[in-house]
Amino acid sequence: MSYSVFLLRFVDGDVVALDAERFRQFTRPYVVAGGPDEGFSQLRAEDGGRADLYHAAQGDDGMSCVTATHIARGAMSGLLARLAAALGASIVPQDGGALIFHEDESRHLPADLQGKVVVIAPTAEAFQAAFDAL
Repeated sequence: MSYSVFLLRFVDGDVVALDAERFRQFTRPYVVAGGPDEGFSQLRAEDGGRADLYHAAQGDDGMSCVTATHIARGAMSGLLARLAAALGASIVPQDGGALIFHEDESRHLPADLQGKVVVIAPTAEAFQAAFDAL
């Protein structure tokens, strides 16, 4: 994919911080360039697929968002889905909609995202199928 998707965590319609330490622990084995302290990480999955992640820390509160671009199909799709699930985040494509992992998460989404929600399992296949359907 050549456009952006955002990993955002919502509570009562508002964006809340993502756990920066959990992000570091999860991504550490896949980082091939950059790193959490640099605000940019290039990840490589088991099958060689890559993605670029942009992540700005907000002090002790964590990160407000992770933006993923240049996402390879295959294992990288699954890795991003598992990362979002580990962070308690929704996956929000740049053109709208939201991918969530549990139906009850939809009540926390902002009103403008609630009309286009897909519940998925944190797998490459589910991520790709839902993303293609949005």
